[in-house]
Amino acid sequence: MAKRPGNRSKTELTEQIARSREDLARRLDRVRDEIDLPKRIRRSVRREPVSWIVGAIAVGLIVTAVVTRKKKVIVDATRFGKGKKTLLEAGFVLGALRIAASLLKPVVMNFVEKKFRSYSSRGRSGPKDF
Repeated sequence: MAKRPGNRSKTELTEQIARSREDLARRLDRVRDEIDLPKRIRRSVRREPVSWIVGAIAVGLIVTAVVTRKKKVIVDATRFGKGKKTLLEAGFVLGALRIAASLLKPVVMNFVEKKFRSYSSRGRSGPKDF
C-alpha cells in the first residue's frame, strides 16, 4: 500500500523539521552576512585597498573644493551714490595727498631731527650712579 503524504510517520516528520531548521539557519546566516555592512566594507577594503584609497582621496578633494570655493560678490556702484564720479574724485584726492606727503617729507624729517638734537644736548636728567 502506498503512503499518502498526510500519513507520514513521526520519525519522518521530525527529520523533515530538523532539515527545515538547518536550512532556515543557513539562510538566516547568509542574510545576516549580506546585511552586515561594516563587515562587508572591511572585507572589500582588504580585497581592494588601492581603489578605496583613491576613492578617499577623490572625496577629500571634492569636499575641499566645495568648502573653499570663493563666492562672487557683485557690487552695484550706482547704488552707493554718484558712482564713477565719486571714485574719480577719490583718486584725485589720494594722488594729491601722495604728492603733498613726498614734498613735506624733508621738512618733517628736518623738524624731527632738530627735536632729537635738542633732547640729546640737554643731557640725562637722572641719577648718575645708576
